[in-house]
Amino acid sequence: MTISYRTIVSKDNEALSRIIKDSLIEYNSATAGTVFTDESTNHLSTTFQSARSCYFVAIENKKILGGAGINVLPGAEDNVCELQRMFLLPSARNKGIGKQLMKLCLEFAKSKHYEWCYLETFSALKEAIQLYEKTGFKYIEHAMGSTGHFACTIRMIYDLKEK
Repeated sequence: MTISYRTIVSKDNEALSRIIKDSLIEYNSATAGTVFTDESTNHLSTTFQSARSCYFVAIENKKILGGAGINVLPGAEDNVCELQRMFLLPSARNKGIGKQLMKLCLEFAKSKHYEWCYLETFSALKEAIQLYEKTGFKYIEHAMGSTGHFACTIRMIYDLKEK
């Protein structure tokens, strides 16, 4: 399996939106207060256009397997970014692809001088949570910023200064 990684382009939007929404349906998390209902999920290439944001896409044989991004966390200090929309096709999970996407995202975040990386998720996404824990994300009790994702019950933070 030869996987390549690159930054998002507009032709990726439809496939990535479908991967994200299908994954949320799979995990019974397709609800209001999640990225499922965010209009921005349908046009990620536009969502990740600022100089301090980036979305990485994993590809095998011209097929998009999934992706993950770093973006400014709305309503937070400018030293805090958010890991956003990290989703993979079921066939691409547990193969190190998520780990590589995470590495690319955190390296990008450090290069943009963020000090903290925040994320929100659901307890149903057990494999993702295990990856976050292994990477060094720590649980926090309170939401940060103003993501609008009130349905997310797990919040985590990663100290980019220590790594």
